[in-house]
Amino acid sequence: MDLILISTLSMAGLGLVLGGGLVLASKKFAVENDPRVDRVLEALPGANCGACGFPGCSGLAKAIVEGKAPINACAVGGSSVSQKVASIMGVSDTGASTDKKIARVLCQGGNKEAKLKSDYRGVKSCRAASLVNGGPKGCPFACIGFGDCEKVCPFDAITMSDDGLPVIDEEKCTGCGLCVKECPKFVIALVPERNEVHVRCRATMKGRDTRDVCSMGCIACKRCEKACPFDAIHVVNNVAAIDYAKCRNCMKCVEVCPSKTITSAFAERKKAFIDDKCIGCTICAKNCPANAITGEIKKKHVVNQDICIGCGICEEKCPKGAITMERAGQKAENRCS
Repeated sequence: MDLILISTLSMAGLGLVLGGGLVLASKKFAVENDPRVDRVLEALPGANCGACGFPGCSGLAKAIVEGKAPINACAVGGSSVSQKVASIMGVSDTGASTDKKIARVLCQGGNKEAKLKSDYRGVKSCRAASLVNGGPKGCPFACIGFGDCEKVCPFDAITMSDDGLPVIDEEKCTGCGLCVKECPKFVIALVPERNEVHVRCRATMKGRDTRDVCSMGCIACKRCEKACPFDAIHVVNNVAAIDYAKCRNCMKCVEVCPSKTITSAFAERKKAFIDDKCIGCTICAKNCPANAITGEIKKKHVVNQDICIGCGICEEKCPKGAITMERAGQKAENRCS
């Protein structure tokens, strides 16, 4: 019994000594936490998707405070979060407030449109299938359709259609970019949300070769180039490409594309509407590239809706704010209200 008692007391004493040492060491070598880390973490959306390249929102918050990540590193939070972080860090938010970007599928080569060159029977993974002779489809740029993007999306914003193409729910998409990184064929890209016109093909073969393997592929006819009044689209390396900085969603390229490769929400095309604030200064009429606005000096002008291409230049130029760009259905709702 004495031996047991002595052993117990010895272990207890040793524990007290070691515990006291740990307490002293923790105080002596303690690293003070920057209170801004917690504030930045609170400002972040808490998605913990990892799209920023750091281990969750806590990792990003620490990196921002340490200067290892920019204040606008969180794509999910967008400009509103960037502005909050900038305020916490005491820096200017110049450059942080950018247009929100969302994922777009730049391919229409589904199971019906794209021809197969082989019968793939391996693991149902786009990445795995792409390693076998470039994938089963004849077009080397086409979406393989096994849904790797759907599996990696942390926001349930992607579903696979019956035709084997990803469909993106723009309401749910946060622009995190994980699907873009996951796609081995690079058919998903992050583009500004405000841009509504897209070339949904990436094939750089000659037009005839593209048409042989996909009914929806770009044939490099350059009709879009000629139709665009803003020099925003050009055929580069046998496929049309849009300069989103110049594109004004006029959709003229969509109208003339013979293969329907260029798409947009054409039925929801915006139009210009002039209200009673118009003073008849004629600035809008002089700047309209479609000559869709007419009217006499010092009298309210009128927009020919059949000619208006919805570019929005007149709205920007109007000194009285008398012009708004609205979709036809939206305008009708406003009138009813």
